[in-house]
Amino acid sequence: MLKNMPGKDKSEHSQGNIGKGMFFLAWAAGLGLLTLLFDDQLARQFNPNPQPLSRQAQGITEVKLQQNRSGHYVASGLINSQPVVFLLDTGATEVSVPFALAGELNLLPGRTAWVQTANGRVQVAQTTIEHLQIGGIALHNVRAHLNYATGSSEILLGMSALKQLEFTQQKDILILRSL
Repeated sequence: MLKNMPGKDKSEHSQGNIGKGMFFLAWAAGLGLLTLLFDDQLARQFNPNPQPLSRQAQGITEVKLQQNRSGHYVASGLINSQPVVFLLDTGATEVSVPFALAGELNLLPGRTAWVQTANGRVQVAQTTIEHLQIGGIALHNVRAHLNYATGSSEILLGMSALKQLEFTQQKDILILRSL
């Protein structure tokens, strides 16, 4: 009987197409939301300290950092008022900044030198960080170098900064204290 009613056939066909379109739109929206959720979760696994917790008592500022999934201490901070992500590295003599970030962080390259890293011998340019901040702890005039060899945006927070702090580890928490 539907064959004799061509108008009804087109209407049912249009409604079917709209239904399929809505179904695919819902799936796309759901996948987009899941992507955002998991992207944020993966970022937190790498950097569980996007806003390090700070407290101040008796003139000493204390920052607590949670260890990441790989066992490293990664935290967001600032270099010369620009947001960065630090990987704390007690094996690094100085703060090591990728050379590609020098302009963005207002760091001027100075004298070049060769340094030994975990990845071998590399050439660096000496620099000074006017202002470095992690949580409520601020450091000034920190020795650093600009690493020509690294292509990542990872900044190693080495001993030129860490020696100005007291730090202790309790299980998977690292506590930094200003001196």
